[in-house]
Amino acid sequence: MDNPYRLLGVSLCAAGAIFAPVSYFVIGSVAMTALGISAVMLGFTCIALASARAPVSSEACELMLQTGMQNTAALLEELELTGKAVYLPSTMADGPGRALVPLSDGQAILRVRGKVPARLIVRYGLGPEEMAVSVTTPGAMTIQLLDTRPGPTPADIEAATGYILTGALDIATSVGVRMTDSTVEVEVDGPRLGYEDAWYYRCLGSPIASIAAAVSSEALGHPVRIKEESQDRGRSRITLEVLE
Repeated sequence: MDNPYRLLGVSLCAAGAIFAPVSYFVIGSVAMTALGISAVMLGFTCIALASARAPVSSEACELMLQTGMQNTAALLEELELTGKAVYLPSTMADGPGRALVPLSDGQAILRVRGKVPARLIVRYGLGPEEMAVSVTTPGAMTIQLLDTRPGPTPADIEAATGYILTGALDIATSVGVRMTDSTVEVEVDGPRLGYEDAWYYRCLGSPIASIAAAVSSEALGHPVRIKEESQDRGRSRITLEVLE
């Protein structure tokens, strides 16, 4: 099915190209001629919009996101995992960065040793209990939207996160980042995806927090965990803990 903007643009251009000369040479009306020329100009604008329009609608993207999240949530609930996920940079995983959810009840991942393989169940340490479920997250996939790896400064993390949230995905209006030695504070204004008290969100965070964690982990080259997340008055506040 052709793009509706392109169909509208071609129709306006064709109608205007016929109407303008007829109005000028046959009817002799300057106003009607201007109307025909305006239709041609509007038609070219619609054709330009057709080229800028995303090939997949936002509704389809949201549907695919919800499907993936529900499948992951079902897995976490079936295994009764409640621990906070740890986001890994691509340098510590085979392929895109991933998130680890500890298998042991009450176990918190404090350190990740070596490179984690691209498997569902992985070992991240030397102890017998240091096992986790490795999953792909929305944040890990959006890293591919960046042309280069972001730098480790707050300004670099803010620019990269802002580009993804406000530019590429258009799900927020602005992003601010503050950083200490072991904490990254992210404030997102106008988030269009909120936080829900669901199993998936409690383990892996909201999609916006997932993106902030993935970008921070990639920029710093260290595992990152979502320590706190809240949303109030059109602003999301995300606290990320940087691990060794």
